[in-house]
Amino acid sequence: MGLPNSFLSTIITIISMSLLFSDLNVVESATTEYTTLIYKGCAKQQFSDPSGLYSQALSAMFGSLVSQSTKTRFYKTTTGTSQTTITGLFQCRGDLSNHDCYNCVSRLPVLSDKLCGKTIASRVQLSGCYLLYEVAGFSQISGMEMLFKTCGKNNIAGTGFEERRDTAFGVMQNGVVSGHGFYATTYESVYVLGQCEGDVGDSDCSGCIKNALEKAQVECGSSISGQIYLHKCFIAYSYYPNGVPRRSSSSSSSSSSGSSNSDPSSSTGDILILSLLRFRGFIRIWVYKLRLLKDGGGREQKESNPSKERQEFRFP
Repeated sequence: MGLPNSFLSTIITIISMSLLFSDLNVVESATTEYTTLIYKGCAKQQFSDPSGLYSQALSAMFGSLVSQSTKTRFYKTTTGTSQTTITGLFQCRGDLSNHDCYNCVSRLPVLSDKLCGKTIASRVQLSGCYLLYEVAGFSQISGMEMLFKTCGKNNIAGTGFEERRDTAFGVMQNGVVSGHGFYATTYESVYVLGQCEGDVGDSDCSGCIKNALEKAQVECGSSISGQIYLHKCFIAYSYYPNGVPRRSSSSSSSSSSGSSNSDPSSSTGDILILSLLRFRGFIRIWVYKLRLLKDGGGREQKESNPSKERQEFRFP
């Protein structure tokens, strides 16, 4: 009596996926650059500050954030009186050392003032860190709202790239939860990184990263690189035909508290889960596209030349 077709299909899938994930490894970082400006967001309204109280509160908040950046990669604080309350935070990429985190964050107060002036809310995102502040009562936005995107101008459709990228996406989505907010990995020359804001729980982080990955699949298509920034999380990916470069900067000497050191190819259970994630990913792409069509094609943010992206978004 022969084996059932469904059983044979399962065995073939397991063997295929085992080979597929044999090149999957965790990496520390694909770049040593962390001070490049990615985007800025400035509120339209300026401070009304005849007494200088807002400026004093803002200066105190900046000082507190920069000071804490020598000790931690995420910090949130509130300064000022009841009439001049300002909440601010910074976050560094999970693979930066404390030294690099400080070097990154210490640039942000000056950049915020230069790029936005004395607005009631500001967000400045560098490649290795970001700073956000807003006055009490400022209008809130959804954690899933896309603030900025950028897609590489080069495309490699028809080479199996999208399948490799989506496999890396699936691993990263799982890893960012087990890593409690940060994960970076590489698979067959595709480097991916994901991070959630430091005060976001694991469940909400997973949902945010999932949303960002779906947007990357739709918005960037077969582009060899992309970055999607939502309000509470971001993802980035890059394809390196000659292999993902290893980092040699000082930050590589510090351990990344959020990254996993396990090899996702080490268990059949992980392989089966990842194969299901890839299938679900295809479904999500079509669901997302249908939503765009339902909401009106004119609202879709993808452009004919993906390299030409705005470096600014506006707060409400």
